[in-house]
Amino acid sequence: MQVSRSGYYAWLKRPGKLITAETLQLYRKAKTFFKRSRNSLGYRELRKKLRKEGFNIGTYKTRKLMEKLNLVVKQRVAYKVTTKRKHSDTVADNLLNQNFDPEGPNQVWAGDITYLKTGEGWMYLAVVMDLYSRRIVGWHIDTRMTTGLVMKAMIKAYNIRKPPKGLVFHSDRGSQYTSKRYRKLLNQLGVRSSMGDVGACWDNAVVERFFGSLKYGWLLKVAQPTREHMKKGVTEYMRYYNLERLHSANGDQSPVQYENSLRKVSAWS
Repeated sequence: MQVSRSGYYAWLKRPGKLITAETLQLYRKAKTFFKRSRNSLGYRELRKKLRKEGFNIGTYKTRKLMEKLNLVVKQRVAYKVTTKRKHSDTVADNLLNQNFDPEGPNQVWAGDITYLKTGEGWMYLAVVMDLYSRRIVGWHIDTRMTTGLVMKAMIKAYNIRKPPKGLVFHSDRGSQYTSKRYRKLLNQLGVRSSMGDVGACWDNAVVERFFGSLKYGWLLKVAQPTREHMKKGVTEYMRYYNLERLHSANGDQSPVQYENSLRKVSAWS
């Protein structure tokens, strides 16, 4: 071990370092939050979590704490376009223009599709997010990336939330969203379609960030040998994301906490 004999015996005689009960509790909480996030919590989010638990901790101390406890976050990979449009389909106007902060719930939703790789082959996930709270209000996963995939995600979201007519749904120009079947569904539900510009990933940046967190902060931290295992992992993350994951856009509250705080000061239900 390249340690001198005298240095080794000096180390043996040195008394162990004592830590307070509060520090021990801090270490345990930090490890618990980090493990719960599947090793995806950065120092900013960990600091927020610890402060909510009553610990008086700043940015520098949180970074040193993560270093001491060897809490290392893996970096995400770059964004990749997942869907392409059929040029014969109609494209909706961009009603958002990167304005991702509606004034209330069920005013603007956004959605997209992403690829998920398993040991048995690919799966495809479509989501619907309420941009007000960043809550995932509908999703569907399948082995085929069809129009039916995005329709099922939208129908689930609509049945759960029952939004008023005039709701805006924003997506990219993928063939699933520009198809006649999907446009017909939106018309039947009283939903207005909005689509981003060609190749402009920032036009749906909030959903893309969600996919990044899902895949590189959760799913890819463990092996995904089967499609059933992948479905279970996605379901677990949806619960974690909606119920526990803090968002700066929500005043450092989870989507569900943010919506519940709204209910306390309004008649929305």
